[in-house]
Amino acid sequence: MKKVFAILSILAIISFGSTVNVSAQEVASQTDQAAVNNDTASAMVTDTAQAVEEVQAPAPAEGGGMHKALKQKFIEGGPAWMAPIALCLIIGLALCIERIIYLSLSSTDTKKLLADIDEAWSKGGVEAAKEVCRNTRGPVASIFYQGLSRFDEGVEVVEKTVASYGGVQLGLLETNLTWISLFIALSPSLGFLGTVVGMVEAFDRIQQVGDISATIVASGIKVALLTTVFGLIVAMILQVFYNYILTLVEGMTNDMEDSSISLLDIIVKHTRK
Repeated sequence: MKKVFAILSILAIISFGSTVNVSAQEVASQTDQAAVNNDTASAMVTDTAQAVEEVQAPAPAEGGGMHKALKQKFIEGGPAWMAPIALCLIIGLALCIERIIYLSLSSTDTKKLLADIDEAWSKGGVEAAKEVCRNTRGPVASIFYQGLSRFDEGVEVVEKTVASYGGVQLGLLETNLTWISLFIALSPSLGFLGTVVGMVEAFDRIQQVGDISATIVASGIKVALLTTVFGLIVAMILQVFYNYILTLVEGMTNDMEDSSISLLDIIVKHTRK
């Protein structure tokens, strides 16, 4: 009996273990299936969200930059009014660059020049001082040379010569500044004129159609306003260069006046020896 009970117990345990194992496998498989289903659902949700974002997301802006945008607007403004404005910019910039280069090459280290003149005069007289001025570039050296050339006629004559020739050199420094100021005033004037003409054309279209519609006059008004925009841009660019040139001229003028006084002091010092 005990053996039978033991055998039945072993069979029951084996059967129970098999049942538990099968149940565990079924639960595991169900869990894995649920996990797969959850992953699939999550993937579907993610894909759907990405699709919605792609639909809702705006298209990427085309690359280009400010210069391409200005170029496009310049073309839209039309050649009739944009061409004169562009011509004002080109000629005005050419004159500004010419003046800046001229003034940069005309600058002189006046302190060194005065020291060299004083030293040369002490060693070789007025002719040696004139030679220093002759070999030095710039309007200040030219003024000094003209003044030293009249040394034999007295200090007063030298002073008048320096003042007179200084006015001549100042006029050379200010060459073409009038033309630059003309283009500064002309470019916005052309822009305003283009705007007025464009507005007149827009009202002519309204009169011809007999209806006030934004689509009828929008293009004409846009072109008209673009001429003003570019006219003002050109004027501002040239105005910056113009003010910079005026600053250079004023600095060189003050330098000429101060150095001229120092030259007269050197002349008086060597005259008294």
